[in-house]
Formats: sequence, C-alpha cells, structure tokens
Amino acid sequence: MNRFRATAGGLALGLAMTPLSACGGDSASASGGTLRYVTVGAPAAATHDPHGGIPNQSDLVRFALLYDVLAKPRADGTTELRLASSITPDEDLTTWTVKLRTDAAFGDGRPVRAADVLFSLRRIHAKSAENFGRFTMFDVAASKVVDGHTLELKTTAPYAEVPRALESITFVVPEGTTNFDKPPAGSGPYTMAGGSLQNAVLERKDGWWGGRPPTERIEVRAVIDPQARAQAVLSGQADVASSVSPATARRAQDGGAAKVVRRPGVVMYPFVMRLDREPFDDPRVREAVKLAADRKELLDKVFLGYGKVGNDLLTPADPTSPAGIPRRTRDVAKAKDLLREAGHGDGLDLTLATTTSYPGMDTAATLFARQLKPAGITVKVVNEPPDTYWTEVFAKRDFYTGYFGGIPFLDVARVSLLGDAPTNETAWKRPEWDEGFTEALATADAGRRKSALGELQREVRDEGGYVVWATGDGLDLTSSRVADLPTGPGFESSFIERTRLTS
Repeated sequence: MNRFRATAGGLALGLAMTPLSACGGDSASASGGTLRYVTVGAPAAATHDPHGGIPNQSDLVRFALLYDVLAKPRADGTTELRLASSITPDEDLTTWTVKLRTDAAFGDGRPVRAADVLFSLRRIHAKSAENFGRFTMFDVAASKVVDGHTLELKTTAPYAEVPRALESITFVVPEGTTNFDKPPAGSGPYTMAGGSLQNAVLERKDGWWGGRPPTERIEVRAVIDPQARAQAVLSGQADVASSVSPATARRAQDGGAAKVVRRPGVVMYPFVMRLDREPFDDPRVREAVKLAADRKELLDKVFLGYGKVGNDLLTPADPTSPAGIPRRTRDVAKAKDLLREAGHGDGLDLTLATTTSYPGMDTAATLFARQLKPAGITVKVVNEPPDTYWTEVFAKRDFYTGYFGGIPFLDVARVSLLGDAPTNETAWKRPEWDEGFTEALATADAGRRKSALGELQREVRDEGGYVVWATGDGLDLTSSRVADLPTGPGFESSFIERTRLTS
C-alpha cells in the first residue's frame, strides 16, 4: 500500500521477525496424555480441504495441527515465522523472497520444498471466491521457485505488509495434491490417527522441526452449541471448551468448577448501517445513532464486563489502530439535534435485524433499541433464524447486528471496506479511501505506514456505518489441568500444539 520506495528501513521488514525456536517443548509435568478439545463446528459443513472456505473453527484447529504455515500472528500482533525462515522485499516492494527452513518434512518423509509452498499458494489463490480473496494481493502466476527452499512472490502492486498477509491461512500440502477426500500428508506437529471430521483423533509426530509437542494425543470435537461445549468440560468429558458464553463463564468462575481463559478483544457485534439507503445515507443520522448508544451498559449486560467499551474502531487491538481518539460518549441531546437537522424532528422509525448465532447478539439488539428511544428513534427488533442469517441478512439489510472475530485491519479492509470488497456490507465505496489504502501499503517506512493506515481507520470510525459499542473477550473454559492455551485473537488461537495437561 504505497508509492514510497523501500530503503534499508524497508528491507528490515523481513529481518525484524524471528522464527519459532526449534527447541523441545517437553516438561516434566506434561509429557503425554490426551487433550480433549471441544470447539465451534457444524459437522455438516466440515471439510478436509485447507485452502478454500473454512467454515468451522474445528476445521481450523485440526488444520493447524496437521499442516505447517509460512507464518502466524503472535498474541501481541507481531509476526512469528514458521515454515519461512525469512521474508524480504526488493526496493519496489513488489518482489518478495521467501526462504524456507530446511528441516521441515511431510509425514511421508518428503522434505517441504518451495515448489510445495508455491503450489499451495496458487491453489489458495484459485479458490478466492470461497476464501474471501485471501491472496488477491499476489500475482501467483508470475511468482516462481528459485531453488529447493526459496521462492519469489510477486505482488500486483507495491505491498509492504506481505509478512502479515502470509500470517494468514497458508497451509502447505505436497505439490500436485488433488484428492482431499482424506487429509493429505502434512508437515505439522500431528498426524490424523482416526476418528472423523466431527471428532478427529490426532497423534504427536516424532521429529517435527518445532520440537516435540507436550501432549501425545489431541482430540478435536466439533460442537455447534456453546452450552453443550461448556457442559462437556463441566462434566469431565472434555478438557477445553472454546468460545463459551459470558454467562456460562461467570457461573463457572464464581463456582470454581473450571478455569476461564480470556482472549482479549476478539468478539464484536457491531450494529451495521448501509450508507447507500435512507435514512443512513445522511451522516447526521449515522452520528445520531452512534451518540444514542450507552456503550458501558451494553458491555456490562451483553458481555458481562468481559471486554472493553468500544469507540467505533473496527480493529482496536490491531497494531495500526490509531491512538488518542477521544472516546465517543452518550449524548442524547446532540443526537436529537442531529435528527432534527436531518429532517426527523418528529422521530424516526427503524427495523433492526438480529439473531442468536452468537451468545448475546439478540440481547444486544434489544438493549440498543431501548437506548435509542430517548433520542426519538423507535426500533423494531426482528430476530432472524441463525441458519439463514448470514446468507439472507448479512450484507443485505439496511440495519442489522453484525459480527467480527478479531481479524486484523488489513483483512477487514480487504473483505468489508474496499470498493470491490466481496462483502462491503455498509456500502463504504470511496475511491479516495481506496487510493489512500493502496498508498499506505506501498510505504516502506513502518511508522509512516502505520500512521496512514490509522487515519483510514479514523475516517471509517467517524463517517462509516458501524456502531462498535464494545469488544468482548473470547472465553474458553478449561479443566484445572490445562496450561498454555493460546490467548491471542483470530488465527493465533488455533495453534494449540503447545497446550498441555499438568499432573
């Protein structure tokens, strides 16, 4: 994203990151056993294909155990190299040299080569329609293998954030793999030993480059209902239940029945307004809706305090998020003035769609409707079925309850904000904003790039169609024996190879 040339500072982009140490991961208190991990998943949608759309968290966790990736995000937002040992650009930020570690091998003994990586990236790119254009910034046809453990990745334009782009889901399979009816050979820390897509059994692999994982066997079970996931831990049938409701976490914490592990700021239910439809095409109406929200009440009653009050920034934990923006507080009087200026002095009637897909979405909508009433906005809340909500309501209705799951700003922009984004749900179509995004990504200097990306986020916050009232914590329930469960957002939380059971 932008047109400044890389200098020595730009070349440092690839040198500032360090690969995961290959030291062993054993400890005297945790050298085996079976970790029973219950996570979000609809069995009917499960898949063995790691390159298209990945519908379930259970699939993602399983893939992260079976396959290696080039890089992944750390909990603090920096990049951890995995299969890649370095990722460095040319001066124009359009050709990136990716060197691979030389000690990685697939489960059948074949070494992981640059040809395998490029094959996998090309396959991911070919499935862009399924995976929200995950790698559309790359010209994979022009990219090439340099030698057995080096490849050149070409970008379609100067792109300074290639290391972060490669933090995405870059699961590598052997070159030429065409059959995904069962898991192909992977180079990850575990192999599929049995079970099914709904209840997979994975066993520790000897000789993994990252060191011997502490747990001999991991069972990954897909369960769609959050209460059923929690009950599995509370009844002793599982060791970890991911993504439980705040109410369940509060009860377990107060009763001492299980541990609650918090993943800060990864759950967001923004209220979404379309800018291309009345009355939200008027910025005064959008600002009035934002000002009428009592964000603290929403945080306390929906997330039960597990989180932080929002300020209408879509990715407040992202390293590029702007700092120092005054917090937007409730101001009913100003909201009423803005509505009067917009021609709604006699009041405004709206319909807000919501669902029960995630715990508290319906509660949030009902409470928000009550908060808007004193400003002269009467809201009818319509609770839509969860099985059709994301196909019939999401990115289609004028006003609805949305969802973001802790993905970084660059992904949010690519999926939801750019003019040609596949799910531009608010109709945020501003050519000058898109140009600024491109220019920011072509800026080699990290500080200037961060500032430019922050200003773009500030503009969406001030003028866009999202009411981000809070960011809730992801809440996992575990038995007292579980240690080292990941606490980062998004993709980082899927890497559980170092999670262990204590004695």
